[in-house]
Amino acid sequence: MKRCTWVNSKENTIKYHDMEWGVPVYDDQLLFEYIVLDSFQAGLSWQTILDKRENFRKAFDQFDAKKIAQYDDSKITMLMKDAGIIRNLLKIKATISNAQSFLLLQKEYGSFSKYIWQFTSGITIINKYNNSSQIPVSTQESDAMSKGLKSHGFKFVGTTICYAFMQAAGMVNDHLISCNRYDEICNFHKKNI
Repeated sequence: MKRCTWVNSKENTIKYHDMEWGVPVYDDQLLFEYIVLDSFQAGLSWQTILDKRENFRKAFDQFDAKKIAQYDDSKITMLMKDAGIIRNLLKIKATISNAQSFLLLQKEYGSFSKYIWQFTSGITIINKYNNSSQIPVSTQESDAMSKGLKSHGFKFVGTTICYAFMQAAGMVNDHLISCNRYDEICNFHKKNI
């Protein structure tokens, strides 16, 4: 199977690429998981996040925003002692405030999905890249998303993080044309328009 050039030989990376990356996501809890993971990834490799993903799920109550929004100082202290996650106090505190902002957006828009998909007009942007050097780190859509999320109180959601989130959540298809997943994602998109 031909895959994107960023995929290494690690099983969790192959599985993530083959099953998740670029598949359109409308489930609020999974979208929140991606936002949390992408914000923790800032300054680190995505492989580090994938290696710790299950630990993150356990530590952060399966990414239940309602529970995370209620975290107090004792929970923050516990998280800072958890070697299974990335122990960054600013990112942990941002996750809590992001959960609170996420819940407010859910209430205002009916779902977080409705809010976040507006940045691509509700559709997957289909790109046509031959090599990974062509893939941008940000776009006008990720700029707008970053600005929008920040205006609603989100932290660690710069335009580069937002673009990585868009790739993960299938808001853009950045699989290389040579990758077997490229056509599969395009066909998935056509079936669900």
